[in-house]
Amino acid sequence: MGNLSLDLPGGGVPAVDGIRVGIGGWTYAPWRNNFYPAGLVQRRELEYASRELSAIEINGTYYGAQKPATYAKWRDETPPGFVFTAKAPKRITQSRALDRTGAQVEDFVGGIAELGDRLAALVWQFDAGTRIDRATFETFLALLPRQASGRPLRHVLDVRDHGFVDADYIALARRHGMATVFTDSDEHPSFADATADFVYARLMRARSDLASGYPPSELQAWADRARSWARGDTPVDLPTLGDAQTPAGTRKREVFIFFIAAAKERNPAAAVALLRLLGARRD
Repeated sequence: MGNLSLDLPGGGVPAVDGIRVGIGGWTYAPWRNNFYPAGLVQRRELEYASRELSAIEINGTYYGAQKPATYAKWRDETPPGFVFTAKAPKRITQSRALDRTGAQVEDFVGGIAELGDRLAALVWQFDAGTRIDRATFETFLALLPRQASGRPLRHVLDVRDHGFVDADYIALARRHGMATVFTDSDEHPSFADATADFVYARLMRARSDLASGYPPSELQAWADRARSWARGDTPVDLPTLGDAQTPAGTRKREVFIFFIAAAKERNPAAAVALLRLLGARRD
């Protein structure tokens, strides 16, 4: 098994009505006990995970960008139709001169563009405690490129300053056609206003005492919410900050749901269970 002679599925898990489900990263020691098959060598974990899930959020790039050759390797290890999202480096989002980071943005995007059609979106995370000037922030948003290597490039805003996140922030994201993160968290701002033609949710409530991380009723609720978002609606049971309007021209949306943090060891099982409920997996 060390050379991956064990049978791995050849194709990936398809999106269902534009909905993709995944986890953050693919290297985590406890997953070798409850997600990866016994005997699977670590260097083949991405190959396996990308055939069990329909998306993965790359978190390591938040701490430092990789070489283009590394992104190309990740691209080639994954099946057609699978996608990554990736956090942008914190050296950019924590800059005191956010409006003058154009060269750094260009350098990061130029490298990660090697993911090719596997790159679905970039996530720009602004941690709590980071002071943001609104005018500077809008100038920064204008710096973010709308394409990379000739392919459309989408952006996700994850602002964790409760004082900054309000109806004006929602309006700003809509003007730029960028998604905002729904966190399902008591710690971070949590709101379901749609601001783009896709939705980005990071679910953070997995429990270690449940094999699937979430009870069946909660997973079913997330399946229903995902379908609502995909139809172009806003789930009625989630909080919003603005008027919950559908952005102009938006009908159906792509939806990305990632199980992140909390009881991290349970997140792959939660993602697989949600994919089954959505009909993406029949096993």
